[in-house]
Amino acid sequence: MPLSDSHKKRIVTALILLPLLALAISLRGWTEFALLAALSSAGLWEFYSMSWSGGRHVPLKVAGLGLGLLILYAGKIGQPWLILGALIAAFWVCSLWFLCRYSERSEDASDESSYGRASVLLTGLLYLPVMLQFLMGFERMEIILVLLATFASDTGAFYTGSLLGGPRIWPRISPKKTWAGSLGGLSTSVVVCLLAGAADEFWLAGAGAGRPWWMWALLGAGLNVSSQFGDFFESALKRRLGVKDSGTLLPGHGGVLDRIDSLLLAVATYAGLDAVFHFFRSAPVH
Repeated sequence: MPLSDSHKKRIVTALILLPLLALAISLRGWTEFALLAALSSAGLWEFYSMSWSGGRHVPLKVAGLGLGLLILYAGKIGQPWLILGALIAAFWVCSLWFLCRYSERSEDASDESSYGRASVLLTGLLYLPVMLQFLMGFERMEIILVLLATFASDTGAFYTGSLLGGPRIWPRISPKKTWAGSLGGLSTSVVVCLLAGAADEFWLAGAGAGRPWWMWALLGAGLNVSSQFGDFFESALKRRLGVKDSGTLLPGHGGVLDRIDSLLLAVATYAGLDAVFHFFRSAPVH
């Protein structure tokens, strides 16, 4: 049976991304930083270009790339205050750009002079480098878990939905996704995390050893929901902006954002849930 386009895209994604991720996980350090910087910069350029098409606002795009690298560097050296400083700087750049554009077009309520268009700079930083920088604080096995759960969620949803069909979950945003596929992806992600919990004695220190089973199940559910939400978000964004793919970096297979949209929010979700679990397990019992 010939492979569908969706199958081919998954195979190409695995062949391109998995060796790079394996290299970064094995070497860590500045190799990991370089890979995340490349992913962040490529994804940011695509994100900005979708809203600022036709080569417009190149200085703003370059400023976003620079601030994105600063955010990743701050994550690398463990300085969250520097991340906050980069976001504040982005806010001021957005505000200044809006003021200048509005003063030039004070009688024109065009979209070009709206603050919503200006805030794309800040939104892109929150969407990509802020999410990706969490990876540099994870243990190797935590990175592997997030990747496995995300890929398993996507794969489980695709094959379950293809096999069972049924009602669409959000047809206006993603016409092909079904409730059956969504539940299949949820189940697959939960199973992956439960298996990880069952083998926690093999995990590196700090990667969740000793958690009760229900925390692992909740983690799997959280990673799945965030993964699906990230996919829906990018799909809706592309439809709203009238573009088919986020970019052309991977000919015939879209851009970087098309390949990592499910992963971005999952990374931040893992960081948040891990912190919550650690807090409740370490809180004193009275």
